[in-house]
Amino acid sequence: MVRFATRMMLLPWAFAQLFTGEKSFRDNLFIGSTRLNGWGLHRARVRVAHAMSARRRARLASAVKAADREEFDRNGYVEIRDFLPPEMFTQLRDGVMAYAGEARETVQGHTITRRYAVGPDALQRIPALAAFRRHARWRAIARYVTGFNVEPLLYIQSILTHRHDAPPDPQVDLHADTFHPSMKAWLFLEDVDLDSGPFTYVAGSHRLTPERLDWEHRRSLTVRDGPCRLSARGSLRVQSHELVAMGLPAPTAFAVPANTLVIADTFGFHARGESAQRSTRIELWAYGRRNPFRVMTGGDLWSLPGIAERRIDLRWRLRDMASAIMGQPWAKRGIVRPGED
Repeated sequence: MVRFATRMMLLPWAFAQLFTGEKSFRDNLFIGSTRLNGWGLHRARVRVAHAMSARRRARLASAVKAADREEFDRNGYVEIRDFLPPEMFTQLRDGVMAYAGEARETVQGHTITRRYAVGPDALQRIPALAAFRRHARWRAIARYVTGFNVEPLLYIQSILTHRHDAPPDPQVDLHADTFHPSMKAWLFLEDVDLDSGPFTYVAGSHRLTPERLDWEHRRSLTVRDGPCRLSARGSLRVQSHELVAMGLPAPTAFAVPANTLVIADTFGFHARGESAQRSTRIELWAYGRRNPFRVMTGGDLWSLPGIAERRIDLRWRLRDMASAIMGQPWAKRGIVRPGED
């Protein structure tokens, strides 16, 4: 009875989440409703979110190089080699490799992801980081892919693979992050080869084709009670035969040299490539996702100078305070350099 009463009290909040980026089929009574999705709820949310994103991107397109825009519109990603001038890249790489700052880590299967907030401390100690944040080409394409004129969250990131006697990494399974366009980006500070877990992406899978929309609809009818926890939480996994049915190609693996920037729409299917042995990959990693039903492209308080560079620490600290209720996947690691095992 108490559980039923609690669910009824939360109904207004669950309904309001329909108009946000909330994606969990398991945690929201409306989003996970087989009946409502049979009537077309999930299909409608996907279509409206993509239509609104297309309008916002159109307003941001003039700032983007034509070649970058065409590559993204065709593939769902932009790959730019030799992105930074050599001297600037060397300063950035050397500064990041030597940086010993407050790190956070999360564990997924045999992979440890270590992150550092690019905040006041890192920006002061690594001036090339501040120069990268101001880079006009980076700012334009990151905002275009995100679909908002907002400052992305920026981290120093290390990917450490093959912990001893650990289960598989769930991020090696092809998936979409959510039901609407969003952005992730990597500036690789070291060469990435095929054996060290490269980023992989299914070219063209960012487009909302009739085949993709039908696939989204079918998955919405069964995923809530399915065996895959991550799919039930809204990050839908996809199988190779389903890619074929949607007319999509095999994934592209980004085995690329250092100083390559990759920016992708993570509505498209992507994964972390499987690593053949223990490896460490060090990079800048950026993330941009906002409420897909928002009309305005800008007006973001969190992008203001003095606030934007403090957002990550604030988010981590707020999650620490609520960890008894929500958990905290990002554990404090202490002072450590990005490449330390």
